[in-house]
Amino acid sequence: MKTIVLASSNRGKINEFNQLVAEFSLQIVPQAEFKVPSVAETGLSFVENALIKARFAAQHTGLPVLADDSGLEVDALQGAPGIYSARFAGEQATDAENNQLLLEKLTEISEARRTARYQCVIVLLRHAADPTPLICQGTWAGLITLAPRGTLGFGYDPYFYVPTHQCTAAELPSEIKNQISHRALAFQQFKNYVAQTI
Repeated sequence: MKTIVLASSNRGKINEFNQLVAEFSLQIVPQAEFKVPSVAETGLSFVENALIKARFAAQHTGLPVLADDSGLEVDALQGAPGIYSARFAGEQATDAENNQLLLEKLTEISEARRTARYQCVIVLLRHAADPTPLICQGTWAGLITLAPRGTLGFGYDPYFYVPTHQCTAAELPSEIKNQISHRALAFQQFKNYVAQTI
């Protein structure tokens, strides 16, 4: 399994994955290079959506596929935006529009109640009909701040305050973020699997 397709068109995710696999002799290729079209994420959980994306890309490429589904859960919003994080403000919403809607919903909520977490599920399918996909999950706890800080990262990062580091995710250098983030924690499980099987 030397080449793995990454079932994502999100530039931020692609960059993070490339950094996370730098130590391996794996070639992770974005699905766009195989002209894989987008697929509707009709699942009701991060796991379901990751599997949908992975299976679709595997069917189109005939190669092993790595897919992730991730998002932000805010306790005061009953877990929203959750699986709709990338399209919180609409199907074609920008990061700025999603963040604006989040802030509007949290304006009257006290800081103590703005607890949140990033969730990430990573799925590896060895082939499209793989009956036992590898499923890895990571969680990163924090708080939502109402004022943006930092210019690194993407998505909700400028508003995701990390108490352990006393800054937002958008203020963390990539080398630190890639050790403690939800995606890094899920990816560590994937790396452990790769180390044992390749």
